[in-house]
Amino acid sequence: MYDVVIIGGGPSGLMAAVAAAENGAKVLLLDKGNKLGRKLAISGGGRCNVTNRMERKQLIEHIPGNGRFMHSPFSVFDNENIITFFENLGIQLKEEDRGRMFPVSDKAQTVVDTLLNRIRALNVDIRTNTEVSDMHFSEEDPHSVLLKDGTTIATKAIIIATGGKSVPHTGSNGSGYPWAKKAGHTITELYPTEVPITIDQPFIANKDLQGLSLREIELTVTAPNGKKIKTHEGDMIFTHFGISGPAALRCSQYVVKALKKYNAQWIPMSIQLFPGSSHEDLFQQLVKLIKAEPKKALKTVLKGFAPERLLTFLYKDLDINEQEVCANTSHEALRKLAQTLIAFPLKANGTLSIEKAFVTGGGVSVKEIEPKTMQSRKTKGLYFCGEVLDIHGYTGGYNITCAFSTGYTAGSGAALNSK
Repeated sequence: MYDVVIIGGGPSGLMAAVAAAENGAKVLLLDKGNKLGRKLAISGGGRCNVTNRMERKQLIEHIPGNGRFMHSPFSVFDNENIITFFENLGIQLKEEDRGRMFPVSDKAQTVVDTLLNRIRALNVDIRTNTEVSDMHFSEEDPHSVLLKDGTTIATKAIIIATGGKSVPHTGSNGSGYPWAKKAGHTITELYPTEVPITIDQPFIANKDLQGLSLREIELTVTAPNGKKIKTHEGDMIFTHFGISGPAALRCSQYVVKALKKYNAQWIPMSIQLFPGSSHEDLFQQLVKLIKAEPKKALKTVLKGFAPERLLTFLYKDLDINEQEVCANTSHEALRKLAQTLIAFPLKANGTLSIEKAFVTGGGVSVKEIEPKTMQSRKTKGLYFCGEVLDIHGYTGGYNITCAFSTGYTAGSGAALNSK
């Protein structure tokens, strides 16, 4: 009989295996795929953003999905512990923009291999290509895990680390939710987060701006009543279906929630190309530029003021004659241009599917989880960690930090409680 059986070999399951075995438990790790750590191997664009070196308060602010729950798991194993853990295993890390931590090798596989070597060194039993069909929970006797091939495995503790429904080719297909329900848990509504946004406007359908990247802009989601919901700054890109890139991904969950809340066909969004500047500031800058070169064409004088493809599109869209000499350009035309560069309007009508999302919103309700151990408040000896839980962060190392932290906490908790 095992002390701990872990289902799922993603970031949280692997870290749970390490923690349980380090705490002296006899551990079995099961995964239905043919190799472990597949999501880890593609994270951070294949470079593996192992965590983020932010202060705890900031870290939690970057976990919009139940970040406050993470105070307890972070008290057991936080971002600094993650950094120390990998460095002690011989992986050198480096810090990049916005606190993101990567291996110096820039290879996610280094991280996966090192974790797997550590798990093997701790004598964890590993079974890949092994699918769980059911599990039985018992008050007195050990719990049991039933495999597809008919085998039953007895264990004192079960850790469900099966992931959400995003990036299904890595094995996350929502298989953990029915088992959680069986144990009496509530599954909060699932929705895509950190996902590209779809836009319903002719210029998107016509691919007028497809492939155009905008740097360091502000992207805002607004309610139909005009009230600002959320603003994120960063980079974005126009695509053939809408917008993507870091700022768009961070705004996506607010679009999903607003469409539902207001029962709307679309939600207003806007791009501020000059963060910190007002409409009047920008208008005055434009006036100054054209006054300095009255005999030149508007297009020539404003070259470089904003991305050229965007300006060309706006001249046409706002009916401004780009060939006109600056002396003849009206203030009204400049005001229109300034207004659009300050608040380029978008109509967000949805996002790509949950399968195309980087992260799943919703999951096993954290109200039913003991945060210091990740044990179920409904079923003793059952633990949860990672994306199967209703916890999600922005991209940038926050989700993987939650996965490692809840995984380590669950592994430690399960090992200590099974003794």
